[in-house]
Amino acid sequence: MASTPNPETDESAKSASSPQKSVYKDPDDGRQRFLLELEFVQCLANPTYIHYLAQNRYFEDEAFIGYLKYLQYWQRPEYIKFIMYPHCLFFLELLQNPTFRNAMAHPANKEVAHRQQFYFWKNYRNNRLKHILPRPLPEPATAPATSAPLSVAPPAAPPPAPSPVSAAAPSPMQYAIPPGSGLAKTDPRSAAVDRRKRKKDG
Repeated sequence: MASTPNPETDESAKSASSPQKSVYKDPDDGRQRFLLELEFVQCLANPTYIHYLAQNRYFEDEAFIGYLKYLQYWQRPEYIKFIMYPHCLFFLELLQNPTFRNAMAHPANKEVAHRQQFYFWKNYRNNRLKHILPRPLPEPATAPATSAPLSVAPPAAPPPAPSPVSAAAPSPMQYAIPPGSGLAKTDPRSAAVDRRKRKKDG
């Protein structure tokens, strides 16, 4: 006589034979991973760092290329608000192209990227202000001429040209004492000589 199968004993036998799959869970709910990926993505805003990665052949590793594709989630609105250096997202997009990855291995291309980034920072504000600042209002239309005759004022005379004496800076010689005025200039050296003579005479 065949025995009926017991579902409980079958489940326990299966669980004993096959090891349970443990699902990894971050102890800090992914905070550490979030900060590490945020830091790495923002490092991509520096062309010198991208040049370093290319020189050390990181871009030849397929796993690293896949990691760069995975990091594109930082372009989503719920993550992009944490980015402080938005150029990193521009370079992250360029790094999806193998031609750009190979070009950044050369120092000259690194310098070109760095220079263009500097020019962008230098002129970004002025270029934006051209579109942000309000433009001046157009000039109002001139009033139509009336039938009454208008009195025309004679042209005003030009202001007199300043004389060369008055226009020039005042000379210190005009404060000199004129000769024969009876006011002698006091020279400290001559006064000291007079004192010595009086002491010798006395």
